[in-house]
Amino acid sequence: MSEPPAFLDPARPPVPDLVIPRALLPFHLPGRPVRGRLVRLGPLADALLTRRAIPDPVRRLTGEALALAAALAGALKFQGSFSLQAKGDGPVGLLIADCTETGALRGYASTDPDRLAALLTHTPEPSAATLLGQGYLAFTVDQGPDRERHQGIVAIEGDCLATMAGHYFTSSEQYPCQLHLAADHTVEGWRAGALVLERIAGAEGADPALSEAARAEAWRAATTLAATLTDAELLDDRLSGETLLWRLFGTEGVAADRARALSFGCRCSRARLAGILEGFDADDLDHMTVDGSIVMTCEFCNHDFRFARAATRPRTRH
Repeated sequence: MSEPPAFLDPARPPVPDLVIPRALLPFHLPGRPVRGRLVRLGPLADALLTRRAIPDPVRRLTGEALALAAALAGALKFQGSFSLQAKGDGPVGLLIADCTETGALRGYASTDPDRLAALLTHTPEPSAATLLGQGYLAFTVDQGPDRERHQGIVAIEGDCLATMAGHYFTSSEQYPCQLHLAADHTVEGWRAGALVLERIAGAEGADPALSEAARAEAWRAATTLAATLTDAELLDDRLSGETLLWRLFGTEGVAADRARALSFGCRCSRARLAGILEGFDADDLDHMTVDGSIVMTCEFCNHDFRFARAATRPRTRH
């Protein structure tokens, strides 16, 4: 049985009920083996990225991860969640972004404050590679306890998140993919976006009369045009998605498919956390108690849930 919508959940924390109706715009180039997704989070990026006090370079990296997760989830047919996870030995030890099939988006970065502060003292704008260090990048589709999880893992390679993700697709998925990710603070607040371009395998979606050489040339032309996109354009709320796609691919012809909404998607709840606490024994609960209460903080939305120790039932030992 699926969970009720967030607005019907009385235990949901006071997080923004924010929905961007046309945040994800799939598209294709008619007659050519090229398809893609354009993601522009608009004010949703600001709501997601300002829940915690973190340095701007980490906020930018998290924003890029959120836009990328939304773009990649938009290509899948599934029920559950798609997640991007980067785990390394750098000052940002863990970076997570996930998106459900309904477009509920969330993410966070776990940092070592001392190491991060030391790095930013000498390198105010470190690359994603410097922030994450050596480690791995994982993409996971989780459709619940009754279905097997699908996961792909690749070593972190490249200076930026777009290059790291591109390495995954070229090494694991075996098809060409071009990505442009951006996140920054603008006059409207924090914004984040992504452009993902894919070459469709074989002749699928292309004019069957096209030769292999013609299909290769169509891909080359599309990636050349996509490379003209600037961060400022991608993050500009005044440009509609359709206008931006026409700017990029109008000379080749471009068709937008049905747009999808993205929303503030933290799925924490008091009832779920209470169930977790019931799995601890009395000694563990006592150790977690401060001034008579146990406080659990959601890493995604940074909301504190407070439980009275006297009312918290420990696990029953058999």
